[in-house]
Amino acid sequence: MSIWSIDAQTVTHSIQLAVAPVFFLTAVAGMIGSVAGRLARIIDRARKLEESLRTLDDHDLIARHLKELHFLRERGRLANVSIALLTLCGMCIGLTIVLLFVGQAYGVSGHGYAVFSFLLGVLAFVLALCCFLWETIMATRILDFHMLSQARAAVRHVAESERRP
Repeated sequence: MSIWSIDAQTVTHSIQLAVAPVFFLTAVAGMIGSVAGRLARIIDRARKLEESLRTLDDHDLIARHLKELHFLRERGRLANVSIALLTLCGMCIGLTIVLLFVGQAYGVSGHGYAVFSFLLGVLAFVLALCCFLWETIMATRILDFHMLSQARAAVRHVAESERRP
């Protein structure tokens, strides 16, 4: 069978069959952009902390910066794993599109492979979302809300001292 002997209806149906996973690829591309942006901010913050560590003498501040660098390294690893899983997802979905299109257009029996490829892509996407969620949770774990409670206590102290005659 020649590539030119395929009728228009078969080509149309093949394209329709392959278009649905393309929308999934769009979501994957958006997620890669989002995670890559977070990774860039993680790297920028780590560079800033490393530069600051070279000039610090305060041992408490050095310890805090080192702790934050540790968290940033873990967050960076999670972001990298998420990007790797999203890339795997994109490759699996792309393979699914090819298998569906070729299978429909040329009558090649590859639907079992297409289903496996699609499910592997979905699994990779879900795992990437789990990594993304954990990275965002870690991003807030390093925050020191103790300073907020100290500020509130100071405000209360000032307000109480103003009420006293």
